[in-house]
Amino acid sequence: MSTSGKVAVAGVAAAIVLFWTVGFWAGLLVLIGVPAAAYLLLDSSQRRRVRGLSRKQIGR
Repeated sequence: MSTSGKVAVAGVAAAIVLFWTVGFWAGLLVLIGVPAAAYLLLDSSQRRRVRGLSRKQIGR
């Protein structure tokens, strides 16, 4: 299994546990809020690199 597949499986497992322990809306807030806050803490060059990783770049 690829690294991104393992991360996806771990994310789904964490979401199920979080929804079960704190409720749906609080769990959804955490699952969306934590990555969004982490992205906002990056500076502009790091954000550009993250955006570049998610796109198919021609010539690389």
